Amino acid sequence: MAINPPVRPRRGPSRTRIWLRRIVATVVVVAFLGGGFGIVYAATQGGDEEAAPPPPTTTAAPRPKPLRIIFPEGFTIEQMASRITVVNRIARKKRHIRPRLKAAKYLNLTRNAPFPKGFGGKRGKLEGFMFPATYEFLKRTTTKQLVADQLDAFSDNWKKVDLAYAKSKHLTPYEVLIIASMVEKEAVVPSERPLVASVVYNRLKQGMPLGIDATIRYGLDVPGTEALRESQLNSDSPYNTRNRTGLPPTPIANPGLASMQAAAHPKKTDYLFFVRKPDKKHHYFTASESEFYAKACEYGFGC
Repeated sequence: MAINPPVRPRRGPSRTRIWLRRIVATVVVVAFLGGGFGIVYAATQGGDEEAAPPPPTTTAAPRPKPLRIIFPEGFTIEQMASRITVVNRIARKKRHIRPRLKAAKYLNLTRNAPFPKGFGGKRGKLEGFMFPATYEFLKRTTTKQLVADQLDAFSDNWKKVDLAYAKSKHLTPYEVLIIASMVEKEAVVPSERPLVASVVYNRLKQGMPLGIDATIRYGLDVPGTEALRESQLNSDSPYNTRNRTGLPPTPIANPGLASMQAAAHPKKTDYLFFVRKPDKKHHYFTASESEFYAKACEYGFGC
């Protein structure tokens, strides 16, 4: 039988060891708490950053709303200047804006100025070159800028006109522009523009007076609302195409692109006469003088 050795009682930890254990435990707890506090602090700080409002942004001031001026096709320079006066009055009354555009300045700038490129380097009144359209402008836009915009618009549109046929008939670009202005004043229905132009071409070819009363009105400054008097019809004005052959000396209005195209490309007809129908829009075209007078009588223009 084996005899077991006697069991010795276990000694407890010494005081020194107990103090060491306490110091280690304290360090661990402090380290843990310190780390947790750091985590919480970081989390709360991060939340504050996310919740903070974004920095204010700088926004550009809204652009001023432009004003508009409309120049209808067939307006003369004088009518355009009057339109500037009317638009200025509306701008002051409704928008409380005083534009820099001035009618007197407009007339002065267009009275004697260089013609656009392609018109022989000449200068004179810019009738015919002030392209009719809708133009936007601001309070600070000057009259000179408006005139430049109209001349630019004319050049852009004139480039679209093929002058080959007109040149074959020995017409200069300026003469085509003069014809375009007459077409603009005489034709109301768009489809009749090339027909009116054909009458002009045919009469020029035969050496006949054009007989277009719109030229007389322009030369004598007679509005379309007034009837022409006998003395005016027999006047010595260079714009009187009833008693003079050939074209008037200048355009009589500012034509749009459609009338320019018609003046460069007239309809091929034998028409020499046209008379306005009672609807005041359409015309009756004919090559017969007797038929012309018969229709004029029928439409109430005298027998």
